[in-house]
Amino acid sequence: MSDEGRTADGMLLAGARERRVRTDGVELCVAELGDPERPTVVLVHGYPDCKEVWSEVARRLAGRFHVVLYDVRGHGRSTAPRPLRGGFTLEKLTDDFLAVADTVSPGRPVHLVGHDWGSVQGWEFVTAGRAEGRIASFTSMSGPSLDHFGHWIKRRLRRPTPRAAAQLLGQGAKSWYVYLLHTPVLPELAWRGPLGRRWPAILRRTERLPSDGYPTPSLPTDAAHGAWLYRDNVRARLSHPREDAYAHAPVQLITPLEDAFLSERLYDGLESWVPRLVRRTIPAKHWVPRTRPDQVAAWITEFVTSVEGGRPAPDATGPHTERFAGRLVLVTGAASGIGRATALAFAQARARVVAVDRDAKGAARTAESARLLGAPEAWAEPADVSDGEAMEKLAEKVAAEYGVVDVLVNNAGVGLAGAFLDTTPEDWKRVLDVNLWGVIHGCRVFGGQMAERNQGGHIVNVASAAAYLPSKALPAYSTSKAAVLMLSECLRAELAGQGIGVSAVCPGFVDTNITSTARFAGVGPAEEDRLRKRTARLYGRRNYPPEKVADAILRAVVRNRAVVPVTPEARVGRFLSHLTPRTLRAVARLDPPLGGARRRPHRSTGAGTG
Repeated sequence: MSDEGRTADGMLLAGARERRVRTDGVELCVAELGDPERPTVVLVHGYPDCKEVWSEVARRLAGRFHVVLYDVRGHGRSTAPRPLRGGFTLEKLTDDFLAVADTVSPGRPVHLVGHDWGSVQGWEFVTAGRAEGRIASFTSMSGPSLDHFGHWIKRRLRRPTPRAAAQLLGQGAKSWYVYLLHTPVLPELAWRGPLGRRWPAILRRTERLPSDGYPTPSLPTDAAHGAWLYRDNVRARLSHPREDAYAHAPVQLITPLEDAFLSERLYDGLESWVPRLVRRTIPAKHWVPRTRPDQVAAWITEFVTSVEGGRPAPDATGPHTERFAGRLVLVTGAASGIGRATALAFAQARARVVAVDRDAKGAARTAESARLLGAPEAWAEPADVSDGEAMEKLAEKVAAEYGVVDVLVNNAGVGLAGAFLDTTPEDWKRVLDVNLWGVIHGCRVFGGQMAERNQGGHIVNVASAAAYLPSKALPAYSTSKAAVLMLSECLRAELAGQGIGVSAVCPGFVDTNITSTARFAGVGPAEEDRLRKRTARLYGRRNYPPEKVADAILRAVVRNRAVVPVTPEARVGRFLSHLTPRTLRAVARLDPPLGGARRRPHRSTGAGTG
């Protein structure tokens, strides 16, 4: 056994240890990562894959678990049975799994994870009586039990309602490839010929898989051998499904909502077969171990940890939970106000949260609260959004340690009030560096990672009602927020083709601490302090909490809205800016109701809206 093994066809799993397990005349190639003293997670690949499909997920799990991957017989570096016919039955595949489990985790049950045909096998293992006690939990992705599938078909044939017929026809259409794989010789010729050569490009185009060396060069042989998985099992099991196919371990079901091969409806009624079922959905295509390894690894970690701790898996229901559970959300300006409320709202939706703020202690408090409210994981990262180099380093760290961000909320901002002629170049630089350049840096570094991953995402830029409501008291602040609004509109158009949504959220008067930290141009320290206190009192009496803005942000992502005015005055102002802009220009000439600094000799100022 090597300390660092090079697995199938030269792809490297850093730190992998390899061994061979012999069973039923075949030799299985097994790779292990992580500490063998920790709970064991066994990852089983599907068709036409080998164990390398799990490499990114395995790397993320190895810090918490003993991770085991093996090439199914006839795939990767495992040998094939002779003859092939009859060598891939579920009974023999169960023998292989038990041999691997007994070798890598003798005397202790393992946590099983399967994708595609690895999940089909997993359902066999977790419902087979001889495997009872060897499996602590099962996570299923994109692969049903053939027995459950058989009963699903029979129920719909017995009661041929229009809905049942539509479901049968829909899944029948999605299963077109199954019929082809039952034909003799043709699949082998296709995979060893043009299909095998073109498959990597097909996956990149249809599944948006990254160009990272996967699939491996063993693909043609893997796919040719794997055709016998279908021939040896599908017709026999679908026509005569077992009546006792009840799971003897808790199950987590992860359903990609855009799976081209399997319908969501295929899992209807699954609760009757499983004693404890946790359902997850993910807006992704079939190959989620490659396209969404961060989220898959997070869900596996959460489920395994809950089973090991003897407690129920966290509730996967609630407002927006289905949409955001397990997704990675980064919020800037998260130490207080709208940023903190937004981070906590995503935490309640069971997202993984990165709280970013110059105030390291405040960011840490937000991350701690996020974990208490339900975030599977939450981290605090101190950073100055106005520093482009610091933001680039932050993006590199987040991608390496937590994954590519799914939702970015550019919220950090500063307030600045005062007449234009009283606003110094230094004042302008400060407000633009944070309010505009902070958003630009965030969109550039994290949006660039989203685009490179090519799996979609969403960017929220917190602008302001001041972006479209002119005011002689807020020239610098309003200019920065108007630029954020237009940047968001332009970026939305540019990134739409890559499945990345962009929303500009425009609060109005919101009770946050931006009022107590806002700058007032053209006045002395004592007058500035007086204006801050007065403005804070007025905003407090307005009593519009940041939690309502956070709710609007989550809805904006769910609905992919372009511009979201939040408070009543923000919505009215947005309407009037289109209907009667001349009226708003006239109102802008009036002294602001909040009082403050006019130009010399008598000054008046207003406070920035959120």
